[in-house]
Amino acid sequence: MDRFSWTNSRTELNETYVIEQRGVRLYDGDEKAKLNVGTAFLTTHRLIWGDIKYEDSCLAFPLSQIIFIEEQAGGLGKSAKIVIHLHPAPENKEPGPYNSSKYSYIKLSFKEHGQIEFYRRLTEEMTLKRWENTPISKPISTGTGSQGGRTRAVGIVGIERKIEEKRKELDKNISEAFEDLSQLMVKAKEMVELSRSIANKIKDKQGDITEDETVRFKSYLLSMGIANPVTRETHGSGTHYHLQLSKQLGDMLQAPLEERGGMMALTEVYCLVNRARGMELLSPEDLVNACKMFESLKLPLRLRVFDSGVMVVQLQSHSEEEMIASALDNVSEKGSLTAEEFAKLLGLSVLLSKERLLLAEKMGHLCRDDSVEGLRFYPNLF
Repeated sequence: MDRFSWTNSRTELNETYVIEQRGVRLYDGDEKAKLNVGTAFLTTHRLIWGDIKYEDSCLAFPLSQIIFIEEQAGGLGKSAKIVIHLHPAPENKEPGPYNSSKYSYIKLSFKEHGQIEFYRRLTEEMTLKRWENTPISKPISTGTGSQGGRTRAVGIVGIERKIEEKRKELDKNISEAFEDLSQLMVKAKEMVELSRSIANKIKDKQGDITEDETVRFKSYLLSMGIANPVTRETHGSGTHYHLQLSKQLGDMLQAPLEERGGMMALTEVYCLVNRARGMELLSPEDLVNACKMFESLKLPLRLRVFDSGVMVVQLQSHSEEEMIASALDNVSEKGSLTAEEFAKLLGLSVLLSKERLLLAEKMGHLCRDDSVEGLRFYPNLF
């Protein structure tokens, strides 16, 4: 480490940037240097290490100091390394972070990979020895401290040019991404307008289109997620918005609820509704507030909260007695059932199946056995 001198990350006159690699830690021989993980820069003349945010606090030594290099493979919990064997520090070496070292080699530990390419480029520079053909300009020392407050004759700044190229490429990628997003939004608006137009034509031509065809077509629109949703833009905010949303949910959820035995978990409702709304996604809070208005609007649905805190939407016509009787019949027929087994029998979610069994238990028709094998319900014979 005593071969390093203070410098900055800018290239000198006649010096060309070759490669950089982030996530590199320095080792003084086999000992980890008391420095953070930084960035290694390879130029045609020097090896530079430091943080690009602090250009005036970098370390460097000339490539002419290198005797030979070798690779050290990584392993379990260990990063791959490049071992650089060095000549002794010259007497006229500029100040650096270390005045002496008991090692004649350093290691570059690559935390973010990239060691293969870095080793290849370093090997090329050691073979070409371009520093011998185009020596860099000598820095002018001002004697203002060990970290070298120096003035340099700077040519084309390779590292800064590379950063600028990366920034331009990033800007280009972002612009292309937003162009794609804009095209997607245009297409989405076109599809929504098309669905509205067709829906209006259906209303105008009710006599020419059968009821079955109308229901089937509306189901196609719903599955494609391009229904005409209630939004804050069209119905404002607050209570009026939740009222209109509640009415729309009442129309939309009745058929799915009938198909699922009259009850759906609120999480299932949330997924179903947002799939149908397409781009106009609904927040969980708005869904809950709209569902709470089912009963006040005298809709055929209601929001129910079980003792466990599970929230479901169910039909008003849904009979709790029938639900308990179904649970008791199935458990009596099988002898005993878990929530998972009951869910497979009825084609329901495990969550709703468990709530049905717990409700039957609460009413005294079932009893439980809670063991390491899980929760199992039996008919209550007492």
